[in-house]
Amino acid sequence: MTTPPGLSASWVVRTLDSAAFAQAFAHTAIAAVFAQHLVDRTAGRVTWFTVIAGLCAVGAAVLLVRRREFTLVRLIPSTLVLFLGWALASVTWTTDTSGTVSGWLALAAIAFLAVVIANTRDTLQTVRALADVFRVLLVLSLLLELLSGVFFDMPFTFLGIEGDIAALGPVQGIFGTRNSLGFIAVLALITFYIEWRTVSVRTGVSLFSAVLAALLAALSDSPTVLVLAVATAVATAALGVVRRTRHALRRTVQSVLGATVIVSAMVGYLLRERIIAWIGAGTDFSIRAELWDQVASFVRVEPVRGWGWFGPWSRTDFPFNAINFALGDRHNSALNAYVDVVLQLGWVGLLIFIAFAGLALGRAWLVASERRSILYAWTPLILVTVLVDALFESFPLHGYGWLMLVLCALRAGQSKSWRENIRDAARPGSPAAGLPDDTSTGTHGIAR
Repeated sequence: MTTPPGLSASWVVRTLDSAAFAQAFAHTAIAAVFAQHLVDRTAGRVTWFTVIAGLCAVGAAVLLVRRREFTLVRLIPSTLVLFLGWALASVTWTTDTSGTVSGWLALAAIAFLAVVIANTRDTLQTVRALADVFRVLLVLSLLLELLSGVFFDMPFTFLGIEGDIAALGPVQGIFGTRNSLGFIAVLALITFYIEWRTVSVRTGVSLFSAVLAALLAALSDSPTVLVLAVATAVATAALGVVRRTRHALRRTVQSVLGATVIVSAMVGYLLRERIIAWIGAGTDFSIRAELWDQVASFVRVEPVRGWGWFGPWSRTDFPFNAINFALGDRHNSALNAYVDVVLQLGWVGLLIFIAFAGLALGRAWLVASERRSILYAWTPLILVTVLVDALFESFPLHGYGWLMLVLCALRAGQSKSWRENIRDAARPGSPAAGLPDDTSTGTHGIAR
Protein backbone atom coordinates (compact mmCIF):
# COMPACT_ATOMS: atom_id res chain seq x y z
CA MET A 1 0.00 0.00 0.00
CA THR A 2 1.28 3.45 -0.88
CA THR A 3 0.34 6.20 1.53
CA PRO A 4 -0.31 9.58 -0.14
CA PRO A 5 1.83 12.49 1.08
CA GLY A 6 0.30 14.44 3.92
CA LEU A 7 -1.75 11.52 5.20
CA SER A 8 -0.66 9.41 8.12
CA ALA A 9 -0.48 5.65 7.77
CA SER A 10 -3.37 5.27 10.18
CA TRP A 11 -5.86 2.46 10.24
CA VAL A 12 -8.37 4.75 8.52
CA VAL A 13 -6.09 5.22 5.53
CA ARG A 14 -5.22 1.53 5.42
CA THR A 15 -8.92 0.64 5.56
CA LEU A 16 -9.91 3.06 2.79
CA ASP A 17 -7.07 1.76 0.62
CA SER A 18 -7.89 -1.92 1.11
CA ALA A 19 -9.52 -4.23 -1.43
CA ALA A 20 -11.97 -5.45 1.21
CA PHE A 21 -13.25 -1.92 1.77
CA ALA A 22 -13.63 -1.33 -1.97
CA GLN A 23 -15.66 -4.52 -2.17
CA ALA A 24 -17.87 -3.50 0.76
CA PHE A 25 -18.34 -0.01 -0.70
CA ALA A 26 -19.42 -1.39 -4.09
CA HIS A 27 -21.97 -3.73 -2.49
CA THR A 28 -23.36 -1.02 -0.23
CA ALA A 29 -23.60 1.66 -2.90
CA ILE A 30 -25.29 -0.67 -5.42
CA ALA A 31 -27.73 -1.95 -2.80
CA ALA A 32 -28.58 1.59 -1.65
CA VAL A 33 -29.36 2.77 -5.17
CA PHE A 34 -31.41 -0.27 -6.20
CA ALA A 35 -33.33 -0.30 -2.92
CA GLN A 36 -34.39 3.34 -3.24
CA HIS A 37 -38.12 2.57 -3.36
CA LEU A 38 -37.90 0.24 -0.35
CA VAL A 39 -35.98 2.80 1.71
CA ASP A 40 -38.32 5.62 0.64
CA ARG A 41 -41.41 3.71 1.72
CA THR A 42 -40.02 2.38 5.00
CA ALA A 43 -37.63 5.06 6.28
CA GLY A 44 -38.45 8.12 4.20
CA ARG A 45 -36.79 9.95 1.32
CA VAL A 46 -34.63 12.04 3.64
CA THR A 47 -33.08 8.83 4.95
CA TRP A 48 -32.25 7.67 1.43
CA PHE A 49 -30.72 11.03 0.51
CA THR A 50 -28.67 10.91 3.71
CA VAL A 51 -27.38 7.42 2.87
CA ILE A 52 -26.39 8.51 -0.65
CA ALA A 53 -24.70 11.67 0.66
CA GLY A 54 -22.79 9.60 3.21
CA LEU A 55 -21.67 7.14 0.54
CA CYS A 56 -20.49 10.03 -1.63
CA ALA A 57 -18.42 11.38 1.25
CA VAL A 58 -16.88 7.96 1.83
CA GLY A 59 -16.28 7.54 -1.90
CA ALA A 60 -14.51 10.89 -2.04
CA ALA A 61 -12.26 9.76 0.80
CA VAL A 62 -11.46 6.53 -1.06
CA LEU A 63 -10.49 8.42 -4.21
CA LEU A 64 -8.40 10.84 -2.14
CA VAL A 65 -6.46 8.02 -0.50
CA ARG A 66 -5.96 6.27 -3.84
CA ARG A 67 -5.36 9.41 -5.88
CA ARG A 68 -1.95 8.25 -7.12
CA GLU A 69 -3.68 5.45 -9.02
CA PHE A 70 -5.71 7.84 -11.19
CA THR A 71 -5.35 10.69 -13.62
CA LEU A 72 -8.14 13.20 -14.07
CA VAL A 73 -8.71 12.42 -17.75
CA ARG A 74 -9.08 8.70 -17.00
CA LEU A 75 -11.42 9.21 -14.09
CA ILE A 76 -14.61 10.18 -15.95
CA PRO A 77 -15.74 10.34 -19.62
CA SER A 78 -15.73 13.84 -21.10
CA THR A 79 -19.23 13.33 -22.55
CA LEU A 80 -20.55 12.61 -19.06
CA VAL A 81 -18.94 15.80 -17.77
CA LEU A 82 -20.53 17.69 -20.67
CA PHE A 83 -23.99 16.26 -19.95
CA LEU A 84 -23.73 17.06 -16.24
CA GLY A 85 -22.45 20.53 -17.09
CA TRP A 86 -25.37 21.28 -19.43
CA ALA A 87 -27.84 20.00 -16.83
CA LEU A 88 -26.26 22.29 -14.22
CA ALA A 89 -26.27 25.22 -16.64
CA SER A 90 -30.04 24.86 -16.96
CA VAL A 91 -30.32 26.37 -13.49
CA THR A 92 -30.02 29.75 -15.23
CA TRP A 93 -33.23 29.30 -17.23
CA THR A 94 -35.24 26.77 -15.22
CA THR A 95 -38.74 27.40 -13.90
CA ASP A 96 -37.63 26.36 -10.39
CA THR A 97 -34.02 26.96 -9.35
CA SER A 98 -34.17 24.90 -6.16
CA GLY A 99 -35.84 21.99 -7.97
CA THR A 100 -33.15 21.99 -10.65
CA VAL A 101 -30.34 22.14 -8.10
CA SER A 102 -31.88 19.24 -6.16
CA GLY A 103 -32.39 17.20 -9.32
CA TRP A 104 -28.84 17.87 -10.47
CA LEU A 105 -27.35 16.92 -7.12
CA ALA A 106 -29.21 13.59 -7.24
CA LEU A 107 -27.95 13.02 -10.80
CA ALA A 108 -24.37 13.92 -9.92
CA ALA A 109 -24.37 11.87 -6.70
CA ILE A 110 -25.36 8.64 -8.44
CA ALA A 111 -22.83 9.33 -11.20
CA PHE A 112 -20.13 9.89 -8.57
CA LEU A 113 -20.89 6.56 -6.90
CA ALA A 114 -20.51 4.89 -10.30
CA VAL A 115 -17.18 6.67 -10.79
CA VAL A 116 -15.89 5.37 -7.45
CA ILE A 117 -17.04 1.80 -8.15
CA ALA A 118 -15.64 1.76 -11.69
CA ASN A 119 -12.25 3.08 -10.59
CA THR A 120 -11.82 0.77 -7.61
CA ARG A 121 -13.27 -2.50 -8.97
CA ASP A 122 -12.57 -4.27 -12.25
CA THR A 123 -15.30 -5.64 -14.50
CA LEU A 124 -15.50 -9.09 -12.94
CA GLN A 125 -15.64 -7.67 -9.43
CA THR A 126 -18.36 -5.25 -10.54
CA VAL A 127 -20.39 -8.07 -12.06
CA ARG A 128 -20.08 -10.13 -8.90
CA ALA A 129 -21.10 -7.23 -6.68
CA LEU A 130 -24.17 -6.58 -8.81
CA ALA A 131 -25.05 -10.28 -8.86
CA ASP A 132 -24.85 -10.50 -5.07
CA VAL A 133 -27.12 -7.48 -4.67
CA PHE A 134 -29.58 -8.70 -7.32
CA ARG A 135 -29.90 -12.07 -5.58
CA VAL A 136 -30.73 -10.52 -2.23
CA LEU A 137 -33.21 -7.97 -3.61
CA LEU A 138 -34.98 -10.46 -5.88
CA VAL A 139 -35.29 -13.04 -3.09
CA LEU A 140 -36.69 -10.32 -0.83
CA SER A 141 -39.13 -9.29 -3.56
CA LEU A 142 -40.37 -12.86 -4.00
CA LEU A 143 -40.74 -13.40 -0.25
CA LEU A 144 -42.75 -10.21 0.21
CA GLU A 145 -44.95 -11.05 -2.76
CA LEU A 146 -45.63 -14.50 -1.27
CA LEU A 147 -46.41 -13.00 2.12
CA SER A 148 -48.77 -10.47 0.57
CA GLY A 149 -50.49 -12.62 -2.03
CA VAL A 150 -50.48 -16.09 -0.45
CA PHE A 151 -49.95 -16.10 3.30
CA PHE A 152 -51.72 -12.87 4.33
CA ASP A 153 -53.80 -12.39 1.17
CA MET A 154 -53.66 -8.62 1.45
CA PRO A 155 -51.80 -5.90 -0.42
CA PHE A 156 -48.79 -4.24 1.18
CA THR A 157 -49.81 -0.77 0.07
CA PHE A 158 -46.95 0.96 1.87
CA LEU A 159 -44.56 -0.88 -0.47
CA GLY A 160 -46.74 -0.73 -3.56
CA ILE A 161 -47.20 -4.51 -3.56
CA GLU A 162 -50.69 -5.45 -4.78
CA GLY A 163 -50.50 -9.11 -3.74
CA ASP A 164 -51.44 -10.62 -7.11
CA ILE A 165 -48.84 -13.38 -7.18
CA ALA A 166 -51.47 -16.08 -6.61
CA ALA A 167 -53.09 -14.94 -9.86
CA LEU A 168 -49.64 -15.12 -11.53
CA GLY A 169 -49.15 -11.40 -11.52
CA PRO A 170 -48.51 -8.69 -12.17
CA VAL A 171 -46.08 -8.37 -9.27
CA GLN A 172 -43.96 -5.40 -8.29
CA GLY A 173 -41.55 -6.70 -5.65
CA ILE A 174 -39.72 -4.06 -3.66
CA PHE A 175 -39.27 -1.82 -6.71
CA GLY A 176 -42.69 -0.13 -6.82
CA THR A 177 -43.91 -1.00 -10.33
CA ARG A 178 -44.02 -4.07 -12.53
CA ASN A 179 -41.94 -2.33 -15.20
CA SER A 180 -39.20 -1.60 -12.66
CA LEU A 181 -39.16 -5.22 -11.52
CA GLY A 182 -39.12 -6.49 -15.11
CA PHE A 183 -36.26 -4.18 -16.07
CA ILE A 184 -34.16 -5.16 -13.05
CA ALA A 185 -34.90 -8.86 -13.60
CA VAL A 186 -33.54 -8.64 -17.15
CA LEU A 187 -30.41 -6.82 -15.91
CA ALA A 188 -30.02 -9.57 -13.32
CA LEU A 189 -30.38 -12.34 -15.92
CA ILE A 190 -27.56 -10.87 -18.01
CA THR A 191 -25.38 -10.46 -14.93
CA PHE A 192 -26.08 -13.99 -13.69
CA TYR A 193 -25.26 -15.38 -17.15
CA ILE A 194 -21.86 -13.65 -17.23
CA GLU A 195 -21.23 -14.72 -13.64
CA TRP A 196 -21.93 -18.33 -14.63
CA ARG A 197 -19.77 -18.21 -17.78
CA THR A 198 -16.81 -16.83 -15.82
CA VAL A 199 -17.17 -19.65 -13.25
CA SER A 200 -17.43 -17.09 -10.46
CA VAL A 201 -19.96 -19.04 -8.37
CA ARG A 202 -21.13 -22.62 -8.05
CA THR A 203 -23.41 -23.97 -10.77
CA GLY A 204 -26.26 -24.43 -8.29
CA VAL A 205 -26.13 -20.78 -7.29
CA SER A 206 -26.11 -19.69 -10.92
CA LEU A 207 -29.09 -21.92 -11.75
CA PHE A 208 -31.08 -20.70 -8.74
CA SER A 209 -30.29 -17.06 -9.60
CA ALA A 210 -31.32 -17.43 -13.24
CA VAL A 211 -34.57 -19.22 -12.38
CA LEU A 212 -35.39 -16.58 -9.76
CA ALA A 213 -34.81 -13.68 -12.17
CA ALA A 214 -36.71 -15.37 -15.01
CA LEU A 215 -39.64 -16.18 -12.72
CA LEU A 216 -39.96 -12.61 -11.47
CA ALA A 217 -39.56 -11.24 -14.99
CA ALA A 218 -42.47 -13.43 -16.12
CA LEU A 219 -44.60 -12.65 -13.06
CA SER A 220 -44.06 -8.93 -13.52
CA ASP A 221 -46.22 -9.20 -16.65
CA SER A 222 -44.43 -6.12 -17.94
CA PRO A 223 -44.86 -5.61 -21.69
CA THR A 224 -41.34 -4.18 -21.86
CA VAL A 225 -39.79 -7.43 -20.60
CA LEU A 226 -40.49 -9.23 -23.87
CA VAL A 227 -39.01 -6.34 -25.86
CA LEU A 228 -35.92 -6.26 -23.65
CA ALA A 229 -35.55 -10.04 -23.84
CA VAL A 230 -35.73 -10.00 -27.64
CA ALA A 231 -33.31 -7.07 -27.91
CA THR A 232 -30.84 -8.77 -25.57
CA ALA A 233 -31.11 -12.10 -27.39
CA VAL A 234 -30.52 -10.42 -30.75
CA ALA A 235 -27.56 -8.45 -29.37
CA THR A 236 -26.10 -11.63 -27.85
CA ALA A 237 -26.43 -13.52 -31.14
CA ALA A 238 -24.94 -10.65 -33.13
CA LEU A 239 -22.03 -10.29 -30.73
CA GLY A 240 -21.44 -14.04 -30.93
CA VAL A 241 -21.27 -13.84 -34.72
CA VAL A 242 -18.78 -10.97 -34.59
CA ARG A 243 -16.59 -12.70 -32.00
CA ARG A 244 -16.41 -15.83 -34.18
CA THR A 245 -15.60 -13.93 -37.38
CA ARG A 246 -12.02 -13.76 -38.63
CA HIS A 247 -10.37 -10.44 -37.86
CA ALA A 248 -9.98 -9.57 -41.56
CA LEU A 249 -13.75 -9.82 -42.11
CA ARG A 250 -14.86 -8.34 -38.81
CA ARG A 251 -15.26 -4.77 -40.04
CA THR A 252 -17.49 -5.91 -42.90
CA VAL A 253 -19.64 -7.96 -40.53
CA GLN A 254 -19.93 -4.99 -38.16
CA SER A 255 -21.09 -2.77 -41.04
CA VAL A 256 -23.69 -5.31 -42.14
CA LEU A 257 -24.98 -5.65 -38.60
CA GLY A 258 -25.19 -1.87 -38.25
CA ALA A 259 -27.17 -1.57 -41.46
CA THR A 260 -29.43 -4.40 -40.33
CA VAL A 261 -30.15 -2.62 -37.04
CA ILE A 262 -31.08 0.59 -38.89
CA VAL A 263 -33.36 -1.23 -41.34
CA SER A 264 -34.94 -3.27 -38.53
CA ALA A 265 -35.62 -0.09 -36.55
CA MET A 266 -37.34 1.47 -39.57
CA VAL A 267 -39.43 -1.65 -40.19
CA GLY A 268 -40.31 -1.86 -36.52
CA TYR A 269 -41.48 1.75 -36.57
CA LEU A 270 -43.64 1.15 -39.64
CA LEU A 271 -45.15 -2.00 -38.11
CA ARG A 272 -45.35 -0.61 -34.58
CA GLU A 273 -49.12 -1.01 -34.27
CA ARG A 274 -49.01 -4.71 -35.14
CA ILE A 275 -46.06 -5.30 -32.83
CA ILE A 276 -47.77 -3.47 -29.96
CA ALA A 277 -50.93 -5.54 -30.47
CA TRP A 278 -48.89 -8.76 -30.59
CA ILE A 279 -47.20 -8.14 -27.23
CA GLY A 280 -50.46 -6.91 -25.67
CA ALA A 281 -49.19 -3.43 -24.88
CA GLY A 282 -51.91 -1.44 -26.63
CA THR A 283 -53.14 0.27 -23.48
CA ASP A 284 -49.64 1.12 -22.26
CA PHE A 285 -48.66 2.51 -25.65
CA SER A 286 -51.81 4.61 -26.01
CA ILE A 287 -51.03 6.18 -22.62
CA ARG A 288 -47.50 6.95 -23.79
CA ALA A 289 -48.66 8.32 -27.14
CA GLU A 290 -51.00 10.80 -25.45
CA LEU A 291 -48.27 11.79 -23.01
CA TRP A 292 -45.65 12.31 -25.74
CA ASP A 293 -48.10 14.39 -27.74
CA GLN A 294 -48.55 16.73 -24.78
CA VAL A 295 -44.80 16.87 -24.15
CA ALA A 296 -44.19 17.78 -27.79
CA SER A 297 -46.30 20.91 -27.45
CA PHE A 298 -44.03 22.17 -24.66
CA VAL A 299 -40.85 21.10 -26.46
CA ARG A 300 -41.85 23.36 -29.34
CA VAL A 301 -41.84 26.34 -26.94
CA GLU A 302 -38.29 25.66 -25.66
CA PRO A 303 -36.73 23.39 -28.31
CA VAL A 304 -33.04 24.23 -27.87
CA ARG A 305 -32.41 24.44 -24.14
CA GLY A 306 -35.53 22.87 -22.59
CA TRP A 307 -37.31 23.84 -19.39
CA GLY A 308 -34.53 22.99 -16.94
CA TRP A 309 -33.30 19.77 -15.41
CA PHE A 310 -35.44 18.11 -12.72
CA GLY A 311 -34.94 14.37 -13.24
CA PRO A 312 -38.16 12.74 -12.00
CA TRP A 313 -41.00 15.18 -12.57
CA SER A 314 -42.09 17.61 -9.92
CA ARG A 315 -45.89 17.62 -9.74
CA THR A 316 -45.99 21.26 -8.67
CA ASP A 317 -43.61 22.79 -11.22
CA PHE A 318 -44.29 23.97 -14.74
CA PRO A 319 -44.49 22.41 -17.34
CA PHE A 320 -44.95 19.03 -15.60
CA ASN A 321 -48.05 20.12 -13.69
CA ALA A 322 -49.58 21.49 -16.90
CA ILE A 323 -48.91 18.22 -18.76
CA ASN A 324 -50.48 16.13 -16.01
CA PHE A 325 -53.44 18.51 -15.73
CA ALA A 326 -54.12 18.28 -19.46
CA LEU A 327 -54.03 14.47 -19.28
CA GLY A 328 -55.84 14.16 -15.96
CA ASP A 329 -52.99 11.92 -14.76
CA ARG A 330 -50.03 11.94 -12.36
CA HIS A 331 -47.01 10.97 -14.43
CA ASN A 332 -43.58 11.09 -12.81
CA SER A 333 -41.73 11.11 -16.12
CA ALA A 334 -42.23 11.24 -19.89
CA LEU A 335 -42.06 7.41 -19.98
CA ASN A 336 -39.22 7.79 -22.46
CA ALA A 337 -35.73 8.89 -21.48
CA TYR A 338 -35.01 10.58 -24.81
CA VAL A 339 -38.28 12.54 -24.75
CA ASP A 340 -37.58 13.50 -21.13
CA VAL A 341 -34.13 14.84 -22.04
CA VAL A 342 -35.58 16.93 -24.89
CA LEU A 343 -38.25 18.35 -22.59
CA GLN A 344 -35.83 19.22 -19.79
CA LEU A 345 -32.57 19.98 -21.62
CA GLY A 346 -33.68 20.61 -25.20
CA TRP A 347 -32.17 19.27 -28.39
CA VAL A 348 -28.71 20.29 -27.21
CA GLY A 349 -29.10 18.08 -24.15
CA LEU A 350 -30.41 15.21 -26.26
CA LEU A 351 -27.45 15.37 -28.65
CA ILE A 352 -25.04 15.31 -25.69
CA PHE A 353 -26.92 12.40 -24.11
CA ILE A 354 -26.92 10.42 -27.37
CA ALA A 355 -23.18 11.08 -27.79
CA PHE A 356 -22.55 9.90 -24.23
CA ALA A 357 -24.64 6.72 -24.55
CA GLY A 358 -23.68 6.04 -28.17
CA LEU A 359 -19.94 6.29 -27.54
CA ALA A 360 -20.29 4.02 -24.52
CA LEU A 361 -22.15 1.38 -26.54
CA GLY A 362 -19.76 1.63 -29.49
CA ARG A 363 -16.68 1.29 -27.30
CA ALA A 364 -18.15 -1.56 -25.28
CA TRP A 365 -19.22 -3.42 -28.44
CA LEU A 366 -15.76 -3.10 -30.02
CA VAL A 367 -14.03 -4.30 -26.86
CA ALA A 368 -16.37 -7.29 -26.54
CA SER A 369 -15.86 -8.23 -30.20
CA GLU A 370 -12.06 -7.99 -30.01
CA ARG A 371 -11.27 -9.65 -26.69
CA ARG A 372 -11.62 -13.33 -26.00
CA SER A 373 -13.15 -13.36 -22.51
CA ILE A 374 -16.95 -13.56 -22.32
CA LEU A 375 -16.67 -11.12 -19.44
CA TYR A 376 -16.48 -8.20 -21.87
CA ALA A 377 -19.91 -9.06 -23.28
CA TRP A 378 -21.53 -7.87 -20.04
CA THR A 379 -21.05 -4.16 -20.72
CA PRO A 380 -22.59 -3.95 -24.23
CA LEU A 381 -25.47 -6.29 -23.32
CA ILE A 382 -26.35 -4.20 -20.27
CA LEU A 383 -26.10 -1.01 -22.35
CA VAL A 384 -28.40 -2.46 -25.02
CA THR A 385 -30.94 -3.32 -22.32
CA VAL A 386 -30.74 0.13 -20.71
CA LEU A 387 -30.95 2.05 -23.98
CA VAL A 388 -33.84 -0.03 -25.34
CA ASP A 389 -35.70 0.36 -22.05
CA ALA A 390 -35.14 4.11 -22.42
CA LEU A 391 -37.68 4.01 -25.26
CA PHE A 392 -40.43 3.04 -22.78
CA GLU A 393 -39.28 4.41 -19.42
CA SER A 394 -37.09 7.20 -18.06
CA PHE A 395 -35.18 4.86 -15.73
CA PRO A 396 -31.81 5.62 -17.40
CA LEU A 397 -32.02 9.24 -16.21
CA HIS A 398 -32.15 8.60 -12.47
CA GLY A 399 -31.60 6.01 -9.76
CA TYR A 400 -30.47 2.51 -10.70
CA GLY A 401 -30.92 3.03 -14.45
CA TRP A 402 -28.59 6.03 -14.39
CA LEU A 403 -26.12 4.12 -12.19
CA MET A 404 -25.96 1.25 -14.70
CA LEU A 405 -25.61 3.60 -17.67
CA VAL A 406 -22.75 5.57 -16.11
CA LEU A 407 -21.06 2.45 -14.75
CA CYS A 408 -21.08 0.81 -18.19
CA ALA A 409 -19.89 4.01 -19.87
CA LEU A 410 -16.96 4.15 -17.46
CA ARG A 411 -16.12 0.48 -18.04
CA ALA A 412 -16.19 1.01 -21.81
CA GLY A 413 -14.19 4.23 -21.63
CA GLN A 414 -11.44 2.63 -19.55
CA SER A 415 -11.05 -0.18 -22.07
CA LYS A 416 -11.49 1.58 -25.41
CA SER A 417 -10.79 5.29 -25.80
CA TRP A 418 -8.05 7.82 -26.39
CA ARG A 419 -7.30 7.51 -22.68
CA GLU A 420 -5.53 4.22 -23.38
CA ASN A 421 -2.66 6.22 -24.86
CA ILE A 422 -2.10 8.09 -21.62
CA ARG A 423 0.57 6.66 -19.39
CA ASP A 424 0.82 7.79 -15.81
CA ALA A 425 2.34 6.72 -12.56
CA ALA A 426 -0.50 4.36 -11.67
CA ARG A 427 0.75 1.42 -9.70
CA PRO A 428 0.69 -1.95 -11.47
CA GLY A 429 -2.54 -3.86 -11.09
CA SER A 430 -4.72 -0.82 -10.47
CA PRO A 431 -7.82 -0.18 -12.58
CA ALA A 432 -6.20 3.01 -13.83
CA ALA A 433 -3.39 0.96 -15.30
CA GLY A 434 -5.95 -1.12 -17.15
CA LEU A 435 -4.51 -4.46 -16.00
CA PRO A 436 -7.20 -6.28 -14.01
CA ASP A 437 -9.89 -5.37 -16.52
CA ASP A 438 -7.86 -6.93 -19.31
CA THR A 439 -6.98 -10.10 -17.45
CA SER A 440 -10.07 -10.85 -15.37
CA THR A 441 -11.35 -14.14 -16.74
CA GLY A 442 -12.63 -17.30 -15.22
CA THR A 443 -11.29 -17.80 -11.73
CA HIS A 444 -9.11 -14.67 -11.63
CA GLY A 445 -11.68 -12.75 -9.62
CA ILE A 446 -13.02 -15.45 -7.32
CA ALA A 447 -10.98 -14.36 -4.34
CA ARG A 448 -12.32 -10.82 -4.74
